[in-house]
Amino acid sequence: MKYVLLFGDTKERAKQWEAMPEAQREAAYGPINQWFGKYGSKITGGHELQPERTATTVKFSNGKAVVTDGPFIEGKEVIGGYAEVNVADLDEAIKMAKEWPTGGLVEVRPVVERGEPPR
Repeated sequence: MKYVLLFGDTKERAKQWEAMPEAQREAAYGPINQWFGKYGSKITGGHELQPERTATTVKFSNGKAVVTDGPFIEGKEVIGGYAEVNVADLDEAIKMAKEWPTGGLVEVRPVVERGEPPR
């Protein structure tokens, strides 16, 4: 089964991450790189995302597209990246999420395979 793991954290911690000196940030990537190395055979895709301030949102209102700067939702947390994984079941995806080294949050969502109805 395919799942997407959405990696998030608080806005405050995201700002701290951005403000970190480059050498410190590179060192902080060590445990993250180890996690990706451990689960590399199960990861089929994913990326780190640019900060939420770089987002552009397209909303539809009365059939017309409206483009705005910023994320589509204001919240206390931000999504910093994602990984698509191919695992046996939800339990295995949750096991991977529990080992995410940065703390924060990991949202686990099943992927709809072509021809499969959403659950």
